[in-house]
Amino acid sequence: MGIKRCAIKALNIPYFRGPRFFSSSRRHLQDVFNDVFITNTLRTNKSENEYVKCTIFDSKGDMVCHGKNIQKTKFMRDYGLLSRDLRKVVRSPTQSSRSLGVKTHVEFVPSLVTRDGSILLSLLNIRALIRHDTLVVFDAPTTSFSSSSSFHESHSHGNFLQEVAKRLKADHPDAPKLPYEFRALEAILINVANNLNTELKVHKTVLSNILASLDKAIERTRLRYLLIQSKKLAQFYQKAKLTSDLLSDLLNSDDELNAMYLTEIYHGRPRYSFNHQEVELLLESYFATINGIVQTSENLISQIKTSEEIIKFVLDANRNDLMLLSLRFSIGLLSMGAVLYVAALYGMNLENFIEEIDGGFEGAVIFSSIALVILFFHSLKHLKQVQKITMSELPKKSKLPKRK
Repeated sequence: MGIKRCAIKALNIPYFRGPRFFSSSRRHLQDVFNDVFITNTLRTNKSENEYVKCTIFDSKGDMVCHGKNIQKTKFMRDYGLLSRDLRKVVRSPTQSSRSLGVKTHVEFVPSLVTRDGSILLSLLNIRALIRHDTLVVFDAPTTSFSSSSSFHESHSHGNFLQEVAKRLKADHPDAPKLPYEFRALEAILINVANNLNTELKVHKTVLSNILASLDKAIERTRLRYLLIQSKKLAQFYQKAKLTSDLLSDLLNSDDELNAMYLTEIYHGRPRYSFNHQEVELLLESYFATINGIVQTSENLISQIKTSEEIIKFVLDANRNDLMLLSLRFSIGLLSMGAVLYVAALYGMNLENFIEEIDGGFEGAVIFSSIALVILFFHSLKHLKQVQKITMSELPKKSKLPKRK
């Protein structure tokens, strides 16, 4: 009773001793509890979305912080970004969900945009911000349904961070040739190309095994695997195609290429016109690599379509054979029915001249057998004529009338 009084007093609810006030105070207490619960829930979700989890590299290639949570307002103020810019590359935990036991992720369309002194990019599972002396890699949010795929993703992300740290070092062979921002961009493009190439090899191996098994026997389970692999390959092709189109659009935009020289812009020497050979060569090399992956994916998709057409032809031929077999059985039953009709007439308890003739029964049997054979082969002959229909045989009504 004392605990109840303390709870009601903490919620500023008057405590009534009378039984007539018990129901009303209970409803009031329930409403206040619901309001407090909803408010705390919204406050928790809001606080989670107000932070950005990222890994930062300095100008020497050293990892300043790893997986650090930074307030979005402070992050945008430090790097001169707007909320709409950050929304394109930062993925919130609410964008990953599971429905019906299937894990789904909301993937961003590949993008690379330049802002005041920075480059914002989103390529596959890499989302980063590049400046003339800083690289910020946004970490993927953790989810409650961790699995082997999430472990593989974190492992590949760790390898990517190690590769980035090596390329950003001052003693790297490319350090004298390329500025800081281009070395960071190249490290990201290398990771993207390697991931696409690895995924393509997996799809290619799985598809070759499925098609090899279908050559042995066409089964429902193998056809289902082919359908699933076809959908996965289509998704991969769309992903690689969008990345290739992004690089192609960048190569055709001189303003974007000039704006990517962050070091020279920082020192007050921005580039204009067509003077962007370094970044153009860098993007062209990886565009050729990713475009080759796209072409290989198209060939695999066309191979799947060709295999599906061949399978359809085989299944149609098998269905036609079954239909012909059914028709032959029907013809045999029809012929036997005609013979049974003659036998039924002969077996009636009616007076006829056949009973009085010697060999009447044998004659009826021979006549019925001959009729059965003639009717059966005559029907098969008409069935073969129906099978020999060609595309050159047109009905007479479809012929155009001659001009007078």
